[in-house]
Amino acid sequence: MFSVTLSTAANGGGGWLSIALMVVLFIGVFYFFGIRPQKKQEKEAADMRNSLMVGDEITTIGGIIGKIVSLKEETMVIETTRDHTRIRLLKSAVRSVDVRVEETRAPKATEEENKTEKD
Repeated sequence: MFSVTLSTAANGGGGWLSIALMVVLFIGVFYFFGIRPQKKQEKEAADMRNSLMVGDEITTIGGIIGKIVSLKEETMVIETTRDHTRIRLLKSAVRSVDVRVEETRAPKATEEENKTEKD
């Protein structure tokens, strides 16, 4: 009789251990496939918003496309049309940067350097 109660206690303890192991494994999988990629995306979005410059062409979360005219800590003003319609937005409303200022100025600089080299 004594051996039967010991084996039952041993099996019960092993069951709890396997359940605890499954919970830890589930939490680990959830972290690596859920939380970690989301934090990485949030960091990339914050870096993109912190690197905004006057002259960048952006698209907002609402689908408004415009060029940045002025920047402050948390807000910015963009021009959206040829009529120079200006809208004040939060930086957090920026979804993507379509054209960076450096991209538009870099080819012009290289063209000017090539012209001076040819002369």
